[in-house]
This record gives sequence, C-alpha cells and structure tokens, in this order.
Amino acid sequence: MLKIEELDTVVTLADQMKSEDGPIVLINLFTVDPADEAALLKAWAHDADFMKARPGYISTQLHAGIAGSSTFMNHAIWQDVASFRAAFTDPEFLKRLADYPDSAVARPHLFRKLAVENHCTA
Repeated sequence: MLKIEELDTVVTLADQMKSEDGPIVLINLFTVDPADEAALLKAWAHDADFMKARPGYISTQLHAGIAGSSTFMNHAIWQDVASFRAAFTDPEFLKRLADYPDSAVARPHLFRKLAVENHCTA
C-alpha cells in the first residue's frame, strides 16, 4: 500500500485542499525500491486513468529520475482545488492506493503558476 508523507511540514496537503485556488499543479514525488518500479508504474497508470475521467482534470506527465534513481515525479494540472479534492478523496481512488508496492512513498503538494518577469508567465 502506498504510504503518503507531507512534502511541506508547515502547510499540509489537507490544508491546501481547503483552498479554492485554480488552476493548480499537483507535484507528487514518489520513491520506491528499484525492484518495485514496474509495480509502481502499473499502479500509477491505473490511477492516471481514473483521474483522467474526473471533472477538472487537464493533464498529467510522469517523470523518472536519471542515473539509476528510483524517484519519480508526477506533474498534473487541474482546473481548481475543488476538482482535485473531489477526485483525491473519492472512495474508488482511495481504494486504489492498496495497489502500490509496500516500498512506495508519495509526497503530494499543490502549486500555482507564478509570473516572473522575463522568465515565466502565469
């Protein structure tokens, strides 16, 4: 079963899910035993199929650490926190967490794009 830890110890995911911001970006860092990578990818794809069908979902992209790293990063874009909250707390989604290997740890956190002159657009 997937273990979930906080990425930010000051502002938790539960705190963030009380917000009404939007659009938002979910960054979810996964670590897993190298022997369990295939099982992690299978479970993640199953979850991505579920999320893709939820209202407010825009897109997702999974990234793998390089040079033998068994760290993965999911970058998902949602219309707003309310849509993400509804999907993340859905009993069907929560049931799927049992499909992850026992060595898997997730650290989800919500972000919003920033405008930084000459570098980023909001």
